[in-house]
Amino acid sequence: MSDDVWFAVLPDGESGRSAARALRPGATEVVRHHSGRPWLIGSWPAGQVVSAAVGGARMAVIGRCPVTADTLGERLRRLPDVSGAEDALAGLTGSFHAVLSVGGRVRVRGSASAVRRVFHARIGEATVAASRADILASATGATVDERQLALHLLSSPLPYPLADGGALWRGVRAVPDGHALLLEADGRATDRRWWTPPDPELPLVQGAEAVRRALTDAVGSCTADRKTVSADLSGGMDSTSLCFLAARGPARLVTFRWESVDPANDDAAWAARATAQLPGAEHVLPDRAGAPLWFSGMNSFDVAADEPGVWARDSAKLVTLAGLMTARGSALHLSGGGGDELFAALPPYLHDVLRTRPRSVPGRLRRQRAAQPQPLWPLLRGLADRSAFSRWLAAWADHLGQDPARPVPARFTAGTAWGTFSSMPPWATPAAARAARCVLREAAAAAPEALAAQRGQHAALAGVRMCGRAFRQVDQAASGLGLPYAAPFLDDSVIGAALSVRVADRAAPDRYKPVLTTAMRGVVPEALLTRTTKGEYTADFYFALRRNRSALADLFNESRLARAGLLDTAALAAQLARPQLPPDVMRALDNTLACEVWLRSALRPPGG
Repeated sequence: MSDDVWFAVLPDGESGRSAARALRPGATEVVRHHSGRPWLIGSWPAGQVVSAAVGGARMAVIGRCPVTADTLGERLRRLPDVSGAEDALAGLTGSFHAVLSVGGRVRVRGSASAVRRVFHARIGEATVAASRADILASATGATVDERQLALHLLSSPLPYPLADGGALWRGVRAVPDGHALLLEADGRATDRRWWTPPDPELPLVQGAEAVRRALTDAVGSCTADRKTVSADLSGGMDSTSLCFLAARGPARLVTFRWESVDPANDDAAWAARATAQLPGAEHVLPDRAGAPLWFSGMNSFDVAADEPGVWARDSAKLVTLAGLMTARGSALHLSGGGGDELFAALPPYLHDVLRTRPRSVPGRLRRQRAAQPQPLWPLLRGLADRSAFSRWLAAWADHLGQDPARPVPARFTAGTAWGTFSSMPPWATPAAARAARCVLREAAAAAPEALAAQRGQHAALAGVRMCGRAFRQVDQAASGLGLPYAAPFLDDSVIGAALSVRVADRAAPDRYKPVLTTAMRGVVPEALLTRTTKGEYTADFYFALRRNRSALADLFNESRLARAGLLDTAALAAQLARPQLPPDVMRALDNTLACEVWLRSALRPPGG
């Protein structure tokens, strides 16, 4: 796997030296402990790792972070032991892993957003951490865990806590997001929390100012030391904000968007207004007639990934985008991923507003039902519900894979519930449904706490982490094409600032994304901040599906998921033949395709 970007972290003991031998075949770089034993081993491009050494201590920042080795060294000098790691990292911007080696102990952590994750496994007598699960699976000879794979067939991405701890290979585990892994010299390991979400206490104006500063720094970490960067410019609020911030930086800006097949999609009109206000940037818009469609070219490039990624549907588009942007010199592509999760009002926020600003609830409820029609009585039952998160999770486990006509208490399925009951697709086999239900019940039995006491805060953070995991997979795929991705909204500093705003203020009446629009006043032209709509791409989905239906059928005729006993090919073929698919089936098709493409890669013999 020498063509992939990865690193592993080894304990400062003899067991770590032995484990390094199993990882060395795919490695091109090694950084050593003060003892001389291997500390970091892997394969990464120049500039990806910034490290410092002070006496016997070592610190490394891996990823996107505009910090110098000298600055890192100054911070390291003030560090007594691994317990002060976060003090040494305070104020650093960007998206990165941080690794520390002090006094024979090693600490590694990723990001709170799940964009940077940490996995671990036993190699010989040592616990070894790595940035990718497939690296550890290859070193240990681990096999695919079909139970975990069955979970990825759900109609929506895995929510908390299903992705925390689990990995798709037996014997490989994920460090929960927001936790750090401590490696001892004798091979033992423990994890400890390093990040907690802020209390949502700041009023709108004060919170928006914090968001502005954090987002400006996040985009600045993308444009610093790069001659050219590219960015999506769909016309939406999120991508538009990033483009205007990037245009202020030292790098040349190239913007990109795809044209929708739906003439009613107003993204094009808003994108045109934005490009007119960015005369210094180059704007790329492929001709619609020659642009690739979703579901086309699904075998157009071979990429190793450690989890299924919904980019599989976008394979040909991703190849085209990477080619166009790298040809113009782009060293990094900015995506607006995470903006909806942080700044759009998710329905569970009403549960919190009822308890803090009860008089505003009737009006907010009317607007919510106008935007997303739903029966009033179940919604009221949901507002009154005080069930713990673990109780909701148990109810989902009981319902998953059962008769859909079986009644479920409204408080668990209302829009104000802790989450959404994702379902297994109609082509999942009974064995797949049983496996997913078993894993879900095990998660519920552990009685996990919610990510935050407020449901709106929990929903926002859960959504951010789902988005972070999906973005991580896009970045792996795009990096393999020579175009690394960045999602500034998913930088930890931006998340912390956005989640510090009072939940009710994130959904101010009659305003769209009020925190973001307030934060971007003076950066984005005022006329562009008045948008209250969001582009709709259902027509593009069906147009692409009609054009590529036979290619999809051919792909699944030789399904690896079916060979694993997880997919009923006849049931899938019947669904693909339908002129229209329900929304949950549309989403499930993306996830199933991602699992199929991933499993083919995971089962491929090394060098095959």
